[in-house]
Amino acid sequence: MPANKSGPAPKKKKGRRGRLVALMVVLLLVAGIGFGAYWSVSTVRASFPETTGALKLPGLTDPVDVVRDANGIPQIYADTDQDLFRAQGYVQAQDRFWEMDVRRHMTAGRLSEMFGKSQVKTDEFLRTLGWHEVAQKEYDTKLSADTKKNLQAYSAGVNAYLKEHQGSALSLEYAALGFENDYKPEKWTPVDSVAWLKAMAWDLRGNMQEEIDRALMASRFTPAQIDQLYPAYPYQRNRPIVDGGAVDPATKEFDPKATAGSTSAGSPGAASARVHSQLSALSTTLDKIPALLGPNGNGIGSNSWVVSGEHTTTGKPLLANDPHLAPQMPSLWYQMGLHCRTTGPKCNYDVAGFTFSGMPGVIIGHNQNISWGMTNLGADVTDLYLEKINADGYLYDGKQQPFVTRRETIKVAGDESRQITVRATNNGPIVSDRDDELAGVGKDAPVANGAPDRGDGYAVSLRWTALDPGKTMDAFFEINRSKDWTDFRKAAADFEVPSQNLIYADTKGNIGYQAPGKIPVRGKGDGSYPAPGWDPAYQWTGYIPQSALPYEYNPKRGFIVTANQAVTDEKYPYLITKDWGYGTRSQRINDLIESKIKDGGKVSTDDMQTFQKDNSSEIARLLTPYLTKIDIKDKYVRDAQQLLNGWDFTQEPDSAAAAYFNAVWRNTLKLAFGNKMPKELRVQGQCLYVRPASDTGPADDQNKLVRECGQRAGDTAQPDGGDRWYEVVRNILDDPNNAWWKTEDRPGHPGLKNRDQLLAQAMKDARYELTSQLGKNIDNWTWGRLHQMDLTNQTLGKDGPGFLQGLFNRGPWNLGGGEAAVDATGWNASGGYKVTWVPSMRMIVNLADLDKSRWINLTGASGHAYDAHYYDQTDKWAKGELLPWAFGEDAVKKAGKETLTLSP
Repeated sequence: MPANKSGPAPKKKKGRRGRLVALMVVLLLVAGIGFGAYWSVSTVRASFPETTGALKLPGLTDPVDVVRDANGIPQIYADTDQDLFRAQGYVQAQDRFWEMDVRRHMTAGRLSEMFGKSQVKTDEFLRTLGWHEVAQKEYDTKLSADTKKNLQAYSAGVNAYLKEHQGSALSLEYAALGFENDYKPEKWTPVDSVAWLKAMAWDLRGNMQEEIDRALMASRFTPAQIDQLYPAYPYQRNRPIVDGGAVDPATKEFDPKATAGSTSAGSPGAASARVHSQLSALSTTLDKIPALLGPNGNGIGSNSWVVSGEHTTTGKPLLANDPHLAPQMPSLWYQMGLHCRTTGPKCNYDVAGFTFSGMPGVIIGHNQNISWGMTNLGADVTDLYLEKINADGYLYDGKQQPFVTRRETIKVAGDESRQITVRATNNGPIVSDRDDELAGVGKDAPVANGAPDRGDGYAVSLRWTALDPGKTMDAFFEINRSKDWTDFRKAAADFEVPSQNLIYADTKGNIGYQAPGKIPVRGKGDGSYPAPGWDPAYQWTGYIPQSALPYEYNPKRGFIVTANQAVTDEKYPYLITKDWGYGTRSQRINDLIESKIKDGGKVSTDDMQTFQKDNSSEIARLLTPYLTKIDIKDKYVRDAQQLLNGWDFTQEPDSAAAAYFNAVWRNTLKLAFGNKMPKELRVQGQCLYVRPASDTGPADDQNKLVRECGQRAGDTAQPDGGDRWYEVVRNILDDPNNAWWKTEDRPGHPGLKNRDQLLAQAMKDARYELTSQLGKNIDNWTWGRLHQMDLTNQTLGKDGPGFLQGLFNRGPWNLGGGEAAVDATGWNASGGYKVTWVPSMRMIVNLADLDKSRWINLTGASGHAYDAHYYDQTDKWAKGELLPWAFGEDAVKKAGKETLTLSP
């Protein structure tokens, strides 16, 4: 039976009666399974929030109003900062406490307390990183008094809700968890909120996975081949964020109007001899750490852009943002407004946008004066260090140094507690201690001849900027209060981790961009490979000066685009990273804007929305002309090939051509690169007969083939098909006899000898793959049936009993878009076509009239299964629609459907 074409079937009945019917069906299903318990309608509905009338909230100084619109999105009105954030904590707990509770247990390495011994390994790794410990230091020593007051007020609001709600009254998940143990939530603390920033930073940590992958590739590929798989950024084709500019060598200040010299600075390249294959164990461990934002790598990114009033129909700037994160239920984002009835010394906020449950304030959005967006800058802020260790310590600068240690006790629901010892060197915690397999990490590491005797192998430690206390929480509140560009840049200086591209516009007509972040300056090495921890020359020597970080303000071109591309050109004197996104999305957005404003054209809000849904495929534009010229003899395959004739390279959900091309692209990558990868990078369970990595004998000796099975999760395997691979293929496409196009002979399968043979085989393989998945008749093929998004509850929806997963999960939705398209519904070409990351929200801010701004969330305001707002925005999101975004008090009242008054 074909999958649905847009999402779950719409309910015929809306409102309370329809929801009760759905609940009764669920309860009958549960009772029919014979689980040994019966959930009544009241159990399922017990956690739905009260959204009308009046409630007491202890600690308030004055009444607070919570106005919710038709989608359940809350706008809070208060008279003091403390009342505002106390109410925010209460309201977020109403809608999303289960999500908040799981997040704080993850950041503290305490998942085992909720979910038992299955999470012990994850907790061990997270305790080793020490996120909660660092967050405590930030709170104690770094954050301002005002920030602490806001965090305390937020926590008090959460705890007021917890005092009155337990078990099923908090969420349906607690009712389910009650079958397993007697877990009860603790009080919320300010540090629980601060620690969430560490989870953000972890998922946006930069090139750590690339560092591991390059190292693992060395078991199969030469250094020159690895360089071919990580080509240089195409500066001449894909524009960096900042056009030009230079750092004054004397003052260390960046001037966007200056001209850089002709030489490029940066760190020297790292040596890349053989790699320690045991790093695969570390990679496997990393795969198991919850990635709340999405698979780390090329796909984690976002789009944002701003167009000045000179080029808009409104006469003031338009700003768009859509962060690309993992699809999950509920969405990572939470929409809300925080309004002081009168802004002044006692009450400083009038702001609305997207935040995270568990975090006070607004992360992305606008206030009454400015708007801002974020994309991942991708700065390289992590380094793996090889450590020569023994039982007592580690080697550094020719001397033995003692470990810094601490003991951690991990409590386990339904089982005995575990104790671990965390060891750290001057470079950071030893992450290789956290798995038995990791004891051998570094056995074949790429090190210079002068390295110490490896004995049983080197350990691996992690240096990461987020493990140093910082002030990012201050930055969020400062941005929320900012009135102009000067305030905004001052706030950005405190935005240390994670490094994000900050885009800006204000109601006076100004636009800007600022690169913030604590970005290391290295001695030797460039962060591409693990560095020798015993050599002082490879230590970090400091950080890029804040004054030297790139920015732009009202650039002459009249618009700014950030989509994870390079920030500056190659003449910038500091190394930010060697692993930028390759600029496919950013350049497409640049081209769309320029095509609209040429000859005096103007960009409208509708245009901005259209740009967000642009699904054109750059790799299809590049590769299709080669595919259509190949002489295919087999009519069965040729019928599919003809789908590509006249195709406009758009990836609509109903497109057969998009389905076939993406299958051809996937199979091209598999033949040319994927089957040649070491097992550590191939998809888990996919087995091949290959020559042993250590075999240096004749290439035609087929008797030496051994069976090797992949070890990598499908959403992080290589080649992933992102725009790095666009560049790899672009660089060899006009070289039909390049070695990458050739495959080895295998018994019964003679190898492919050139580009056209490989592309012909990929088209054949794609034809048969889609026949298997979509049917023999190509008229029934659609990209959406192949390219589906499921919304999965990140706990019981993934690992709970099957019937519970059905209660909490939703989908599938058949989507258009694709990898490296502006409508970035990403998928991993090695793992399959399933959607692995999405535009997790979309917003367009109209600085001429804030009430004419638009927004949409991936799911809905509620985290409660079967609540009316659990996923009421998803169908509209899938179609590219946006909701009206009321901001002014009159507009909010007009849009309001329910009002709750919280009283002292």
